[in-house]
Amino acid sequence: MLDTLLPILIFSALALAVIGAVRRIRLWRRGRPARVDLLRGLAAMPRRYLVDLHHVVARDKVMSNTHVATAGGFVAAAVLMILVHGLGLAQGVLGWPLLAASAAMFVGSLFVAKRRRNPPARLSKGPWMRLPKSLMAFSLSVFLITLPTLDILPAGAGNWILALALSAVLVWGLGEMFFGMTWGGPMKHAFAGALHLAFHRRPERFSTKGGEGNRSTGLKALNLDDSKAPLGVETPSDFTWNQLLGFDACVQCGRCEAMCPAFAAGQPLNPKKLIQDMVVGMAGGSDAHYAGSPYPDKPIGEHRGHPHGPIVAREGTALVDAETLWSCTTCRACVEECPMMIEHVDAIVDMRRFLTLEHGNTPGKGAEVLDNLIATDNPGGFDPGSRMHWAADLNLPLMRDVGEAEVLLWLGDGVFDMRNQRTLRALVKILRAAGVDFAVLGNEERDSGDVARRLGDEATFQSLAKRNIATLGKYRFQRIVTCDPHSFHVLGNEYGTLGGVYAVFHHSTYIAELYEAGRLHFAPWKGGSVTYHDPCYLGRYNGEYEAPRNVLKALGIEVAEMQRSGFRSRCCGGGGGAPITDIPGKQRIPDMRMNDVKETGAELVAVGCPQCTAMLEGVVDATAEVRDIAELVADALMERSADSGDGNDSTRTPQPVAEARPVVKEVTP
Repeated sequence: MLDTLLPILIFSALALAVIGAVRRIRLWRRGRPARVDLLRGLAAMPRRYLVDLHHVVARDKVMSNTHVATAGGFVAAAVLMILVHGLGLAQGVLGWPLLAASAAMFVGSLFVAKRRRNPPARLSKGPWMRLPKSLMAFSLSVFLITLPTLDILPAGAGNWILALALSAVLVWGLGEMFFGMTWGGPMKHAFAGALHLAFHRRPERFSTKGGEGNRSTGLKALNLDDSKAPLGVETPSDFTWNQLLGFDACVQCGRCEAMCPAFAAGQPLNPKKLIQDMVVGMAGGSDAHYAGSPYPDKPIGEHRGHPHGPIVAREGTALVDAETLWSCTTCRACVEECPMMIEHVDAIVDMRRFLTLEHGNTPGKGAEVLDNLIATDNPGGFDPGSRMHWAADLNLPLMRDVGEAEVLLWLGDGVFDMRNQRTLRALVKILRAAGVDFAVLGNEERDSGDVARRLGDEATFQSLAKRNIATLGKYRFQRIVTCDPHSFHVLGNEYGTLGGVYAVFHHSTYIAELYEAGRLHFAPWKGGSVTYHDPCYLGRYNGEYEAPRNVLKALGIEVAEMQRSGFRSRCCGGGGGAPITDIPGKQRIPDMRMNDVKETGAELVAVGCPQCTAMLEGVVDATAEVRDIAELVADALMERSADSGDGNDSTRTPQPVAEARPVVKEVTP
């Protein structure tokens, strides 16, 4: 009886799973075409799932080990179960590994059960609460039905073991693990997740033969010359098919929710809920069955949609409210934390593009800023000819006069902000103290296009980028240095697809390099305690965490780290056009960040971004001063006395740098 019924049950469950897989694939194929390497992706899937995700999953050691036991045990047990009990192959040999795999899975399920007894707020409830029972049902039933095949129990015991297994245990386990994997349920993420990793929208994020993957954080460009291509995403079916697949891979762990600054501030955004809304839209229906945290102050059950219906409706109900999309700061905290490598920010910007390009529906001061960029090449609407007024006394060399330089100093639109002008003047002082051959574009420089692109205006971004690329193409330089992480990111990671490939350095990285080369010397730090705020576009977008800290260390500063620092740094709220769209919440993101600073007891917070400076200095009753790293370095600069011997004389006395003295070609602008 046992030998007869087991193959029937196993292959029936497999057949239902295949039918469900076909149905699920049809849902994904409702999306637009996307070019992927099918064979290479499938071949790379095991490594991506088992190795490349480790740096994210392993951040929670207990759940990482639990996942190894449950997921690894399930895969091994499922394959061996088909061979041993489905096909009757090598039962005496393969039975023992099958027992071990099912036992490991059962142990893992106990930890899952413990986790679910008092789950964190970020975890979805509902059907997910039955997951530990389902894992136990499958692993325990497989373990029991394998015992007679190894003569551990008398052969005659097979009938009652089968009866036990079939009494909801084996059927439940097979149903959840196989049927539920493709038809819907907690295990759906395993099927969709594996294929998502195989056909990821950004395969370069995974490890390569060289060992290191590419962060791949630059937004994908729209082909504005293709009249048939949609301008952004209006409906779920406007996403590419592998984006829809990625949404289906969501495990609803809520890591993105826990890290999202907008959600914490009470703005109407929850990245986990947003992804689940896209899943609802892909299949059609409402969010009534969603069992996780809602968007703040927005009840569950009020949103609905279908594959070819608008995601954001101008009237009536839809999948998502427009203010949800505009709450995002594009800080990538959600993407950084996602164990399935889902690209939330890509999806949000794709939907913003449609609202901006097709309807001109950009809230707050968005429309005004975009109009300014078109008319004056800067978001503030300032006279383009006044870009260099702040430096009238600095005699900065211009590229149009010198033709080439070692460093092109990209000034950014901070030139129009009196506060950021202090940072720029400090950086000029540093470059001159180090004897760097540099020049600036002056009035030839335009906005990098970062704000336009994040607000969804791809056309204005590409126009600005192409004109900047044409200007840069006229001159020779070895690298671009800028104090603005947003310009640093756009120039280095997003201009390339438009033909502009450059070596771009953030000023903290370049200052650290100059110091290591012995070209900068600092007086000892005599100030108070200091903490450091990681800018999102320098850290999570470009992986630069050490250079700013190395500079502070060189100054003699011991950084008092905030609890959320490094790759988990809390956003200041200044990215993605968020200060422009200005979606209200229960509190302000920069206020929360200043509370993080306060907890360290630091008297000063060092920053490396003009946006961060503006946001943090705008906090009322702040307990810490805000200063850019360049300002701290400029204040600490020392120079060697002229008569102190050669460069190797360690007895020379450092002297303060009293003023910024030009050491490059002096050309009057």
